[in-house]
Amino acid sequence: MIIPKENRRAIYSALFKEGVLVAPKNFEIAHPELEDVPNLQVIKACQSLTSRGYVHTQFSWQWYFYTLTNEGLEYLREYLHLPAEIVPATHKRPARPSRPLGGAGGARDGAYRPPRGDRDGGDREYRKKESAAPGDYQPRFGGVGRGAGAPAS
Repeated sequence: MIIPKENRRAIYSALFKEGVLVAPKNFEIAHPELEDVPNLQVIKACQSLTSRGYVHTQFSWQWYFYTLTNEGLEYLREYLHLPAEIVPATHKRPARPSRPLGGAGGARDGAYRPPRGDRDGGDREYRKKESAAPGDYQPRFGGVGRGAGAPAS
């Protein structure tokens, strides 16, 4: 399919900028994100890049999802005449959130942590005292082939 150069450049620029591109499987509409570019041209341009190994295509729920590969990154950088410092949004590392200074309760990430009680068990001490079985208690289990409640020999 013959795609005008300005449309091909718009498609490649959008793909390089984000690192991904989506297109609905509808050949008669204009692409939702690219103004004045038919969706058929977007799909066919990405199909061409896929056949050359520059883009990975995933189809789901009537949508095409195109992901730029490392080879495609180099190809589009050369095609669009971009320097090596410019990378797609998917290749950028997210900025680390700044940690609050100080912090409440000595928590590392600044989140609230409830007190844990005493070092000798704290509020869990009740479990040891109340749930212990009496010393003369001998449980009996009925098994297959034995009478119910019969002592094991």
